[in-house]
Amino acid sequence: MFLLSKLEKYNVILASKSPRRQELLSQLGVRFTVCDSFINETVPQGLTHQETAQYLAQQKAEEAYYMFKNKKNLLVIGGDTIVTLNDIIMGKPNNRKQAMDMLRNLSGESHQVISGVSMVTKNKTITNYDETTVLFESLSDEDILYYVDKYMPYDKAGAYGIQEWIGCRGVKSIEGSYFTVMGMPTNLIWSMLHEVTG
Repeated sequence: MFLLSKLEKYNVILASKSPRRQELLSQLGVRFTVCDSFINETVPQGLTHQETAQYLAQQKAEEAYYMFKNKKNLLVIGGDTIVTLNDIIMGKPNNRKQAMDMLRNLSGESHQVISGVSMVTKNKTITNYDETTVLFESLSDEDILYYVDKYMPYDKAGAYGIQEWIGCRGVKSIEGSYFTVMGMPTNLIWSMLHEVTG
């Protein structure tokens, strides 16, 4: 049976308020509702970056599952994206200065974007990740100032959205999935949906 037909019997919930994740899941043809899950983002020591993204994605999915556990045929999707530069995690900037500093650090460098995905149903929990390497051109302070002031990237890991002006202006090359950088590795999501509903 075609995957989208199988999904019609599920109450699919996306545990994310991210407009990018919502847009991409919609483009896959999945019907879903949105809820935000509020988790403690402290992670156990000793996890790799890939394990960290998966751990946080699973925490979000499980929290949302618990909130809606009385719904029939519940399928919750959680996601988390981290950006690493020189093996150091770059979180979301708290203010203008942090955003500008992050972009200065990314300027002219390649970095990794890791998107973890977790899916939870009554009988199964699966978790996986995808990783993409992004190389930025050298960015001037004018570029950085314009982007930060116009787009206010305070909700984005690494202080940028690849689908925005800075991606058009600054990204020199990508090795891996563009959608992973947006926070929703669509090819992986599709195969995981097959697995979790199989």
